[in-house]
Amino acid sequence: MNLFTEIHALVQNELAVLQSEGKLPDGLDLANVTVEPPRDPAHGDMATNAAMVLAKPAGLKPRDIAVDLAARLLGSDRIESADVAGPGFLNLRLADGVWQDVVHRALTDGPEFGRSDMGAGKKVNVEYVSANPTGPLHVGHTRGAVFGDALASLLVFVGYDVTREYYINDGGAQVDVLARSVYLRYLEAHGQAVAFEDGTYPGDYLIAVGEALKDQVGDAYVDQPEAVWLAEIRTFASDAMMALIREDLKALGVEMDVFFSEKSLYGTGRIEEALQTLEEKGLIYEGVLEPPKGKKPEDWEPREQTLFKSTEHGDDVDRPVKKSDGGWTYFAPDIAYHYDKVSRGFDMLIDVFGADHGGYVKRMKAAVSALTDGRVPLDIKLCQLVKLYKNGEPFKMSKRAGTFVTLRDVVDQVGADVTRFVMLTRKNDAPLDFDFDKVLEQSKDNPVFYVQYANARVNSVLRKAREAGITVDDAALAGADLSILTHDAELAVAKKLAEWPRLVEIAGRTNEPHRIAFYLYDLASDLHALWNRGNDDPALRFLQEGDPATSQAKIALARAVTVVISSGLGILGVTPAEEMR
Repeated sequence: MNLFTEIHALVQNELAVLQSEGKLPDGLDLANVTVEPPRDPAHGDMATNAAMVLAKPAGLKPRDIAVDLAARLLGSDRIESADVAGPGFLNLRLADGVWQDVVHRALTDGPEFGRSDMGAGKKVNVEYVSANPTGPLHVGHTRGAVFGDALASLLVFVGYDVTREYYINDGGAQVDVLARSVYLRYLEAHGQAVAFEDGTYPGDYLIAVGEALKDQVGDAYVDQPEAVWLAEIRTFASDAMMALIREDLKALGVEMDVFFSEKSLYGTGRIEEALQTLEEKGLIYEGVLEPPKGKKPEDWEPREQTLFKSTEHGDDVDRPVKKSDGGWTYFAPDIAYHYDKVSRGFDMLIDVFGADHGGYVKRMKAAVSALTDGRVPLDIKLCQLVKLYKNGEPFKMSKRAGTFVTLRDVVDQVGADVTRFVMLTRKNDAPLDFDFDKVLEQSKDNPVFYVQYANARVNSVLRKAREAGITVDDAALAGADLSILTHDAELAVAKKLAEWPRLVEIAGRTNEPHRIAFYLYDLASDLHALWNRGNDDPALRFLQEGDPATSQAKIALARAVTVVISSGLGILGVTPAEEMR
């Protein structure tokens, strides 16, 4: 149920009637006719631009069309008023019964309220986190993990078939560095003194890995040359780190459907197959790139390389896929990986990258566009940095990690629910300040608390109602006389509930789960405002002593709020609070 879609359909129907009456010409394109909230809520509940967009093709004045359309719309019992504004905008106010019916629908639909079939079952791959398996996840990964996971849940909510995927970057030189670092911890476990040189990983998290390696192989690798142990320790260390990463993700409430290994692309012909596909399209050639911007010619040596004509698909420059020494560039396996995704039949791809990968956006979009002839869209979402604060000061580095604050540091401090909600209180491409003190304080300024408090308040009303002998299961509340709900403060809550189905479709269309967090805060604010009004006006209280019927109607409104809060928090991966402590 999307009330805005329903009123839009009503407008379209009445325009068709005006055409049949000869007041509008036949054959008008109605695709640009919209029904949206007005910029100023004082102007009405909804506004349509129908007269404005149809005037020119119809050869009529916008205001004349608006007047005729208003007259038609007023024939509907759902429309309370239709006022022509300015040159021809039409502002609509809906009857109270429309908003009361929203409450009824929320209660009868329950968790299905607001769900959409917009995605039509199309297959979407959402790749997120995808950190190098060289250590525990840090706070930057945390934001990407939360964003990607919430986006995946949002897309499921609006009807897509979603696969959550983690790309294990285990094919590069950084895994060799990991192996050497673990070897040092292995020697340390054998009582040797070691020094972590530049480029190795000194974090304490590798101590246990070194000891586990000792338990498995004994002293077999002690004082042995690198050629003896590098490959084996590389695999051992990668597996150990991925086990740690999986534990971190689980602590955050993130579960992946697929873990895809970059290493699986090497030596299997898969990179060659992807590039052969591009070559058959005439997009691979041997050439020399221009010197990078900012480089003086004497600092740059022109070298012939194998290049991908990414400029033919929107990139700024063509990109090398093979180095002059014959080795693959970092870009080549990424092309192969996305070729693999496309081969698995996905209709849409979404990559969630850290802000430091912004330079990769155009080349990856070009690659997918080229591989699919533009058939499969790729949306890349960049997650900006997170700045941590505690006691008014920047939060210091983790001793365990050695160089950064880990995901576990954050979750252990405030819990997974708070971490997830706060990470979505800013748009993904905006920087985020995470203050450990503020995210735990109980105030309106803390959106996590404010939304959870609204849910807990309603649950307290339900408990008290049951104690008073009032039936408050959803079926009974849906059957209450909701025509009692006529006060502006009550209707404001119902109107906010009506925005939910439209909001989730917009969020799903734009791949912006932060919109859900914003909406939940606004909905909670309306609920709290109604609650506070009840402190001054007893008639607005949810429990009306001696009047079970009125109590049921008012509690129905409150319960409808928790239906939506539960759905919204479910998308964000947050557990609704039954009570506040």
